[in-house]
Amino acid sequence: MLRAVADWWDAVELWITQLPFPMQVVLAILVVLPLCWGTAAGVDRLVDLAAAQLGRDRTNGPSAR
Repeated sequence: MLRAVADWWDAVELWITQLPFPMQVVLAILVVLPLCWGTAAGVDRLVDLAAAQLGRDRTNGPSAR
């Protein structure tokens, strides 16, 4: 199974390296841009959840005043 994945990936790499450079750039943009956007959205969501949780803990705990 792992060998089949490695062979498939080698074929994909060979295909990409044989493309003209402008096509490689377009392909990278089409793949990397959504991947980066999704990662940034996920990190943003996690930070919002953590901030909400920390804010809730602070308001529910003993008063600091």
